[in-house]
Amino acid sequence: MLLADLSTPALILDLDRVERNCERMIRRAKALGVRLRPHLKTAKSAEVARLATREGSAGITVSTLAEVEYFARAGFDDITYAVGIAGGKLAPLADLQQRYGVRLNLLADSVEAIADVAARAEALDARFAMFIEVDCGGGRGGVLADGLELLPIARAIQSSAMLSLAGVLTHAGQSYDAVSVEAIREVAERERAAVTQAAERLRAAGIEVSCVSVGSTPTATHAASLTGVTEMRPGVYTLCDLAQVSLGSCTLDDIAVSVLASVIGHNPRSRRMLIDAGALALSKDLSARRLGPNVGYGLVCPMNGGRPIDGLYLAEVNQEHGLVAGGELYDGMVAEYPVGTRLRILPNHACLTAAPYDRYYLVRGEDACVLGVWPKATGW
Repeated sequence: MLLADLSTPALILDLDRVERNCERMIRRAKALGVRLRPHLKTAKSAEVARLATREGSAGITVSTLAEVEYFARAGFDDITYAVGIAGGKLAPLADLQQRYGVRLNLLADSVEAIADVAARAEALDARFAMFIEVDCGGGRGGVLADGLELLPIARAIQSSAMLSLAGVLTHAGQSYDAVSVEAIREVAERERAAVTQAAERLRAAGIEVSCVSVGSTPTATHAASLTGVTEMRPGVYTLCDLAQVSLGSCTLDDIAVSVLASVIGHNPRSRRMLIDAGALALSKDLSARRLGPNVGYGLVCPMNGGRPIDGLYLAEVNQEHGLVAGGELYDGMVAEYPVGTRLRILPNHACLTAAPYDRYYLVRGEDACVLGVWPKATGW
């Protein structure tokens, strides 16, 4: 099969790049002295997970029930479900845990959530390990490391016969808003300090904490030290994207995922070239805008990959339409990229772009041959 034979839009994965990305983070975790528990919400692929864990790991991380089942079916038996648990999800999780013999680590940040989980776990006769989520400055979920809620949550876990304390966990989502590598290092240090402070408070109260977990690709890439941390959970590094390029976490040559699209028209009035990959195929994420004004919703590459085409970028997206701008290059675009031409779009945010697709088409380098297909998880 050739790239030219695929129905578009299609999700393309460069094996050389994803292998290199996974190997680099394996080495990085070793250098920092922590275990690697890759977050598979980005790739959602068992084959990518095997590359990311090929030298052993602390397990994997996921964000949806669908991912739990998909990876459990694929033989992964130590899974952290890193979204605050809702009690209504416990029955299917208990079923998956029993059916596949998987250890599930869940996440909570309140006594109320723990009480609900404990009651449902007892009714289901199912045991779960619980992480306490710590807010290290992102302002999303979690308790403050010095907050009053931390110890009561831990004691609520200890008081349940069906729950055990897995440890403390945090995510520096605010690293995506940093404006420099030095700023990311500062966020990484606050991430480390918050979660280790929480662990120290629990230990001082006589509560054993075996796992101290942090996670984000920018902080994992740029942290100066992870002293006191036992594992890290980066995820987007497996595929990389333009947002990570803008943060200095990777280069353009590390982006392993792209969307193959077809030219479906030219509009001389708006001076735009139309492709059949829009918001649903690529997302409406604009997180790579630090790279400059001519990035828009993605950069345009030739069908066989390689470097982005100078001057072309995805300026607008509608549900199923992408509008490629090229400024003064428009007249040449009409002749050089007639209707039916195949192009590859580098995404701003690989997690959102990859999510809707049910498979990757595999390539190596700039070869036009499709080497195979890797299925992936979708949905919730």
